Amino acid sequence: MIETAAPRRAAGQRSVLAALALAQFICSFAGSNMNVMINDISKDLDTTVQGVQVAITVFLLVMAALMIPGGKLTDRYGRKRCFTTGLVVYAIGALLSAAAPGLGVLILGNSILEGVGTALLIPPVYILTTLLYPDTTSRARAFGVVMALGGIGAAAGPLIGGLITTGISWRAAFVFQALVIAVIVVLARRIDDPLPPDPTRSFDTRGAVLSAAGLVLVVMGILAADNNVWLMLGLLVLGALVLWWFFRSVRAKEAAGEEPLLSLTLFRNRTSNLGLITQNVQWLILMGTSFTVAAYLQVVRHYDAIQTGVIFTAATLGLLVTSLSAERLAKRRTQRTLIMTGFALSIAGVIVLVALVAVFATAWAFVPGLLLVGLGLGVMLTPSVNVVQSSFPEEQQGEISGLSRSVSNLGSSFGTAIAGTILVSGLTKGAYAAAMLALAVIGLAGLTAATRLPRESVAALH
Repeated sequence: MIETAAPRRAAGQRSVLAALALAQFICSFAGSNMNVMINDISKDLDTTVQGVQVAITVFLLVMAALMIPGGKLTDRYGRKRCFTTGLVVYAIGALLSAAAPGLGVLILGNSILEGVGTALLIPPVYILTTLLYPDTTSRARAFGVVMALGGIGAAAGPLIGGLITTGISWRAAFVFQALVIAVIVVLARRIDDPLPPDPTRSFDTRGAVLSAAGLVLVVMGILAADNNVWLMLGLLVLGALVLWWFFRSVRAKEAAGEEPLLSLTLFRNRTSNLGLITQNVQWLILMGTSFTVAAYLQVVRHYDAIQTGVIFTAATLGLLVTSLSAERLAKRRTQRTLIMTGFALSIAGVIVLVALVAVFATAWAFVPGLLLVGLGLGVMLTPSVNVVQSSFPEEQQGEISGLSRSVSNLGSSFGTAIAGTILVSGLTKGAYAAAMLALAVIGLAGLTAATRLPRESVAALH
């Protein structure tokens, strides 16, 4: 009896990890696969490149804005229930997007409903991974699988999306997402929530509204840069004021002994703060590069979706090689070293992308740079998550998971908004170079944060 129970338990754990990793994969895939559909969607829905950029950015922004509230809701309603609810909302959004007659319905389905679904389902992925794998070795391995699938989803999104768009239609790519969600729902039946939900836990509604509004205003301000500088400044200032109001509200709640949306004690951990900065910049580079290169290839070079996706295979292969080697690399190098190496490779990749494309007209000019970017991101994605998650005890995993995912998705939003805004302002070789160099400069900020991480942070991966 014991002999049959152990394999059954191991199979159950594999199913649970597969569900969690696939969930991260499909959400990351959704953030990047639309990049190769820019021409197809804009023609089919009679919109512009900027309209598609707004849809992509709003999807990433909704995720970032609602991820912290999503993390808090897991304490009140349970991790499995939030995970399953998020999957259902996401699937509805994907099917609505597949049938969208215009940009407005696409934004409702893809940007809003898929964004809300992601904000509900992603925090449980990281909380459950932390709780279901209590020892550091198995937890590092599990996080390696989850982050590898997430990175591959983002990097392979253009290729998979290109194949589906060229072979069938861009609408079929959303049907594909709904089918993957159905598989995840089946696998998720084996999930047992390690902690019971606590319906008595309060929820800071005002804090949720203020934090979401502040983040939305900041990103919309960046998007407005190519249209109206004064509007951009106004939105950025207003966003900063709303976020200041949010943090003041949090401080007042903590002083009164009430539970805020986000405890300010999370920001007193220096190592975690530095890890969050590196996470933000990593996803900014990944999504900024993905959007910029994909838009340039399609609009300026006139490549179709599948040609664009094939070129992105270089980034996918690079990310796959290093992310799947994360556990082995971590046994030889500290997390700090891995993150620094990842940034150095990614920045070098961005510079190579600019240099080679300026000289050569062939598609091969994009391959070395994308390969370096993929290798760099694969090296550092898992260590950055481990640095943050391992900095807090179990009772704070809901909060830090929501904050961590919000910061990462905010980086994705910034990447698409900043690089995309520079690019669509000109859609020329010069604008492409300017957008990519902006990403390289921001990458240097991430590298600087990585150098300040403690040298002994390797422990969490051993």
